[in-house]
Amino acid sequence: MKATIITIGDEILIGQILDTNSRYISQQLNQLGIMVVERTSIGDDAEAIVSTLQRALSQSDVVLITGGLGPTKDDITKHTLARYFNSPLRRDDAVENHVRTMLERRGIAFNELNRSQALVPECCTVLHNAHGTAPGMWFETEGKVVVSMAGVPFEMQHLMEDSVVPRLRERFALRQIVHRTMITNGIAESILAERIAAWEEALPAELHLAYLPAPNVVRLRLSAYDVDGEQATKLIDEEFAKLYDIIPRNIIGFESVSVQELIHAKLTAEHRTLAVAESCTGGRIAEMFTAQSGASAYFLLGAVTYSNEAKVDVLGVNAATIERYGAVSEQTALEMVEGVRRITHSDYAIATTGIAGPTGGTPQKPVGTVWIAIATPSKTFAVCRDCGTDRGQIVERASAYAVRMLYDELQTL
Repeated sequence: MKATIITIGDEILIGQILDTNSRYISQQLNQLGIMVVERTSIGDDAEAIVSTLQRALSQSDVVLITGGLGPTKDDITKHTLARYFNSPLRRDDAVENHVRTMLERRGIAFNELNRSQALVPECCTVLHNAHGTAPGMWFETEGKVVVSMAGVPFEMQHLMEDSVVPRLRERFALRQIVHRTMITNGIAESILAERIAAWEEALPAELHLAYLPAPNVVRLRLSAYDVDGEQATKLIDEEFAKLYDIIPRNIIGFESVSVQELIHAKLTAEHRTLAVAESCTGGRIAEMFTAQSGASAYFLLGAVTYSNEAKVDVLGVNAATIERYGAVSEQTALEMVEGVRRITHSDYAIATTGIAGPTGGTPQKPVGTVWIAIATPSKTFAVCRDCGTDRGQIVERASAYAVRMLYDELQTL
C-alpha cells in the first residue's frame, strides 16, 4: 500500500508556517502499514492541485490532502476537488448546524461565508470535524481513496484519529511496516559504514538499512515493508544483535535514547553529582541534562563563563593562565573544570572553551577549535577537538563530544 501526502497553502511555500501536518500524517500511515512515497507542498492554485492530484493517484492507493478548506476566497481546495470529480456541491445540514452552534458558542456571527462551509461535493462522504468548521471529505475513485482535511494541525489530527485512520483500516487489507533504530555514538558515519560493510552486505533482501547522522551520533534504521510484523521484528532484532560483536563500544541503545539520558540514569542511580562550566557552548551542555525530568537529583550547576573575567572571578581560573596560554587552551580548560568542581563539590564536571566563530580564529587556533575538560573523583584531563566551521554546528558538536567523554569515563567505573 502506497500513499501520497499533499499540503496546500501559499503560506507554506513562502515559509510563513512550518508544514507539521505531513510529519504527523506520515507517522500515522506508517503505523497502519501504508508506505508514504511522496510528500509535496503546493500553493492555492487550482491547476497545481489538479496536476498534483493526478500524479499522486497514478502512483498511490491513498492520497491525503490538507489545507485550503476555509470560508474565504483564497481557500479553493473544495471547489477544485468538486470540479475534478465532476460533482456538484450540495448543502449538508449536519455540517451547517455544527458550524452555527460552534460559532454561537464563541460569540461569532453566522454569516454567508460561514454557511458556505456546509457546501460539500455530492460524491464525497463527509467526515465530521468536531474541532473546526471545515468538514473532512472522503472520495473514492477506481479503487483508490482521496481524503481532504483542514490544514489547522489540531483539527487535522483529530480527523485522522477519529475518522480517517479507522476508515483506512476498514477499507484496505493492510500488512505492517516495521522500523527499528539502533543508536550509535562516538564514531563517524564513514568509519561506521566501513566497519559494518560486510554485515550490511549480508542483510536479508527484505530489510532496508538507512544511516541517520547527527552530532556525534549515527542512527541505524532497519525497515521492512508490507510484512508480517512479528516475523520482521524478530529478523531485525537478530541482525542488530550481530553488531554487538562488531561495534560493541559504540552502541548506546535503540530508538530515541541519548547519551545524556544514560548519564542521567547512572548518576541518579549511584547518587553522584555533576557540574558544568561552559564558554563557547553557551549553556547547551547544561540544557541537555536539565531538559530531563529529575535532573535535580544530580545536576548542581551550569555556569556560562563567557568572558575572561567570569572565568577568573567565578571559577577561580588564574588570570596569568589566560594571559600566557589564552582563554582557548588546555590549561584554561583544566582550570575551568577544576574550578567548577571545587565550588560545587560535585563528583564530576565538564568544561568547554573554544572559538565558535565566525570571527576570532587565528592560524594557530582556527574557528572550530574547542578544548573540552573532564574532572572525575580520580583524574582531570582535557582534549582538543575540531568542531567544524559553522557556529551552530560547532556548539552542537562540542557539546556532543563533551557528553560522550563523560559517558566514557562513567563506563570505566
